[in-house]
Amino acid sequence: MEHRYTNRLIHETSPYLLQHAHNPVDWYPWGEEAFEKARREDKPIFLSVGYSTCYWCHVMEREVFENDVLAELMNTYVVSIKVDREERPDIDRVYMTALQAMSGSGGWPMSMFLTPDLKPFFGATYIPPTSSHGRAGFREILEQIHTLWTTDRKQIEEAGQRLGEYLKQVSTPETRSTDPGEGALHSAFNSFLKSYDIINAGFGSAPKFPRPVALNFLLRYHKRTGDRQALEMVLETLRRMGRGGIHDHIGGGFHRYATEERWHVPHFEKMLYDQAQLAISYVEAYQITHDKFFADVARDVLDYVLRVMTHTDGGFYSAEDAESIPAGSDRSADAKKEEGAFYVWTKREIDATLPPEEAKVFNRFFGIEEEGNVTADPHGVFRGKNILHIVHTPEDISKQFDLPLDQINQMLAGARETMFEVRERRPQCHLDDKLLTSWNGLMISAFARAYQVFEDPRYLGAAENAAEFILNRLRDTTTGELLHRYRDGEARFEAYLDNYAFLVQGLIDLYEASLNIHWLDSAIGLSDQQIKLFYDGERGGFFDTSGRDKSVLIRTKEWYDGAEPTGNSIAILNLLRLAQFTNNEQYDAIARKSVAFFGERMLEAPQAVPQFLVALDFSLAKPKQIIVAGKLDDDLTKALLREVHSRFIPNKILLLADGREGQRRLASFVPFVGSIRMIDGKATAYFCEDYACQLPTSDPLDVAKLLSN
Repeated sequence: MEHRYTNRLIHETSPYLLQHAHNPVDWYPWGEEAFEKARREDKPIFLSVGYSTCYWCHVMEREVFENDVLAELMNTYVVSIKVDREERPDIDRVYMTALQAMSGSGGWPMSMFLTPDLKPFFGATYIPPTSSHGRAGFREILEQIHTLWTTDRKQIEEAGQRLGEYLKQVSTPETRSTDPGEGALHSAFNSFLKSYDIINAGFGSAPKFPRPVALNFLLRYHKRTGDRQALEMVLETLRRMGRGGIHDHIGGGFHRYATEERWHVPHFEKMLYDQAQLAISYVEAYQITHDKFFADVARDVLDYVLRVMTHTDGGFYSAEDAESIPAGSDRSADAKKEEGAFYVWTKREIDATLPPEEAKVFNRFFGIEEEGNVTADPHGVFRGKNILHIVHTPEDISKQFDLPLDQINQMLAGARETMFEVRERRPQCHLDDKLLTSWNGLMISAFARAYQVFEDPRYLGAAENAAEFILNRLRDTTTGELLHRYRDGEARFEAYLDNYAFLVQGLIDLYEASLNIHWLDSAIGLSDQQIKLFYDGERGGFFDTSGRDKSVLIRTKEWYDGAEPTGNSIAILNLLRLAQFTNNEQYDAIARKSVAFFGERMLEAPQAVPQFLVALDFSLAKPKQIIVAGKLDDDLTKALLREVHSRFIPNKILLLADGREGQRRLASFVPFVGSIRMIDGKATAYFCEDYACQLPTSDPLDVAKLLSN
């Protein structure tokens, strides 16, 4: 296809930047070329930040950046820079902080105006092309800023100066080292209890985000205290999500969030980090309850990732878009994409696809209506359409249709398979096929944890392949340091804290799944690099960046556990775990100093820091050190490990004493591990605290009793 315009973004690798490479806007990537042009021509910078699967980013592109008249004004009045927030979270974090200070909220696309020295002075999110409904339009904003820039520069410079000072202030907040203690856990639980939606489950009101970090804390709080409410809040939230429209019942995986309270109408984007974290939440729920529902949802998520989001050489893609060309539409480049088009159905389509009896069962089970089942539809996007959500149990359907339960389950399984095949013929959603070290680390954890419980070799293989891919292809060949992003053979961008933290977590989990010492060694080496690059030895905590890129105005320490955990909360937990594996006092001291640095946050804003509270819980525990002496391929070794993995034991480490190199390596950290042996030639389990062990056993029933107690 021929394009009328091509700009500098054509030389980039980011899927998001390439989406804008044929806009009439004279876009620049973030860098000195754009900054120098702004200084030379004495123009403000327009910074647009988004990502490739962002729905409102697409809307603003169509309405503003593809508009020849507006593009000409942009090219005349400003220097325009495009940033992919997933490639450059360091830049995004700085200007999102400024936007939230200006407006009280944030989001993407982020539209910021900067001085040539990169100080922000005005910002918004999505801006319509012209003013409407009391909202200023892009043209009016652009012209007003041009007028101020040319006639009242001082006003802009003062605003930029104020925001610049604010950014410096928030990057080094006045906090005092505080030991939050166990009381912080109880306060946090009460805070979550108050915000729990007792009608629909989840926390707060619409839009409803999954936010697995909150579930992580509550499950560990239940484990510590036995509080049944903490557990039930998690289980009911996972049930409602698993049955709701936020879950893709045909192809697997979860959409990004629900637009209303009932988990029915999603924003249809699918993010890798959600799949990773939610898979673990469902695995942990299964370990606690042994309810097949949770296992089925976990497998469903993981199988979706294997099918759609896995690179052929290992590693995982980033996201799938929310919008696509509706089925039956013209597939030309000018065809209009619609939110959720790939996922929604009319009743007529279903009835025409399935045999009559099967269609009746399918429609009843998934709440399909003749006029459509979407009530929360302010823009009329889903008129006459149905979003699948489970409104009856198979047992209910069996009674209603007077058919055996086995037959109902077979009909539903067959119908889903048929509907999947039909849906696959529709125009597909755009796949963001870049690989991010951080999100891959989360997904490695998910596959490793799932392998422990389900023993599916595909899951271990996926985790190991991804780990090898990252360690081999996302490293600087000169320094050995991690890199952030890989796409089309190109590894680029200095890694951030979360790249290290999430990958180290994945490698620790992978060691406990495979018991291959290589992964633990890799985790230790990367943790040492992470401390060197990011640790604040003076105050505690980790900076998000190395500080080498001087175009990034501030060096932050992120403390909000949102849709993803922060690099800090995971880094602290990793070091606490590694201190147990290695008896390294420095790891433990750094972790505890960092817990204290964020201690005030845990006490004052517990709902903002649930993953920090997970780390706090670990720091207050006496973790179990479980050592299994035996050959990994021995049936009794497997039986002992199966007893360990079948239970939810968050504050533990697991070691293998196999009489080989792995055991010798572990003994170099903790000498007593070298003396661990099988008893009477049989695989043997040892249960220890502070490396003092109870009587060992080779009986899986004894292991079960010890773990239950």
